[in-house]
Amino acid sequence: MVRLGRRRRSPGPDAAHVVVVGAGFGGLATLRTLAGGGLRVTLVDQNIYSTFQPLLYQVATGGLNPGDVAYPIRSFTRKYGVRFRRGALTGIDAAAQRVTLADGGQLGYDYLILATGVSAAYFGIEGAAKNSLALYTRRDAIALRDHLMAGLERLSIADEQDKRQDNVVVTVVGGGATGVEIAGTLAELRNIALSAVLPEVDPARVHISLVELGPDLITPFQPALRDYAKQQLARRGVDVRLGTTIREVGPDSVVLADGQSLPSEITVWAAGVAAPAAIEDWGLPQGKGGRILVQPDLRVKGQERIFAIGDIALVEDAPLPQLAQPALQCGRHAAAQIRRLLTGQATTAFSYHDKGIMATIGRRSAVVQLPRGIRVRGTLAWLAWLALHLVTLMGNRNRISALINLSWRYLAWGHGGGLIVGDDPQEPGTR
Repeated sequence: MVRLGRRRRSPGPDAAHVVVVGAGFGGLATLRTLAGGGLRVTLVDQNIYSTFQPLLYQVATGGLNPGDVAYPIRSFTRKYGVRFRRGALTGIDAAAQRVTLADGGQLGYDYLILATGVSAAYFGIEGAAKNSLALYTRRDAIALRDHLMAGLERLSIADEQDKRQDNVVVTVVGGGATGVEIAGTLAELRNIALSAVLPEVDPARVHISLVELGPDLITPFQPALRDYAKQQLARRGVDVRLGTTIREVGPDSVVLADGQSLPSEITVWAAGVAAPAAIEDWGLPQGKGGRILVQPDLRVKGQERIFAIGDIALVEDAPLPQLAQPALQCGRHAAAQIRRLLTGQATTAFSYHDKGIMATIGRRSAVVQLPRGIRVRGTLAWLAWLALHLVTLMGNRNRISALINLSWRYLAWGHGGGLIVGDDPQEPGTR
């Protein structure tokens, strides 16, 4: 790894040009592997920062500042001798080996790596996209936080008549790791922090529900850990509804398949992911959820010079979990394949090394599932989760700030601390 600020020798104009689209886990892992190899590398992203998505729910519930989970891309590209081009990908001309950006700019490439990530999947449910809040970008997290805090402030100034009628009802749709984490943290905010921050608000007027289509929460985990997660949410006062199908999402309600209407002032959508609609214009083969179909070596089907990695890529015969670790490994593999192709070698198939999965339910409560049958839950799992996420954050400033804010949240919630609110200044059009 090269120290920040050290100058690299720029590759010559005849060096192969690799364009990487997307500054998430996969894209940045690709750049690290390509750096210093005599290639011209350009990173394209519509934002000027990379977002650490696993902690967005902490931003949404006021535990972290938006800046704690964002790292400036140019600091990274300068460190690794890579060019950064801000822009959104709108078109790919595979024959001419050229991409087009939203501002009309074009970039030629010798190899192209798509690591754009995904967005929420609404499965055709009426009103879901319009009336719910997703949690995939920094802007999503800020919007959810502001909706939540506005609802609590409304309760704090309600007159006596309103107090008998008005409530804040939050419905989380989806029982995966994101849904469990946001529901658990919202419940703790209500149970612990609310009486200290807004003592005039009765916590009983804040209702948290989690609705899941399947029979279990966090299905990638062992059954005992799934049951533990459900029990912990119930202990925190979350109304968990399993095996429940949603027919429609309205501005203030969620309508179930059986016709029952559940009040829902804030509906958080964490029920699945799909490729952004813009990918349809790229002319690449798509599979389930609109994700790009790739060969075992991660090259896009039918393409010799285009790779797709991370959540946007789909290996039909061996789909990968949509987590950070597969994206990191895919990024390193794609970069290694480009080096092989440039030296006349054949590519190799990608093989995922499972390092385990984890999810947190709340303070001193998490589940960890590691290879070889290792299962951990409770305080030890929570400490492991906290340590891993702090270590994997990019930038020392982010790590220190997140450590301070999370420590303050978990130590001082009951004393009026640990709740970060306020506007987040950002450039127009950024997310």
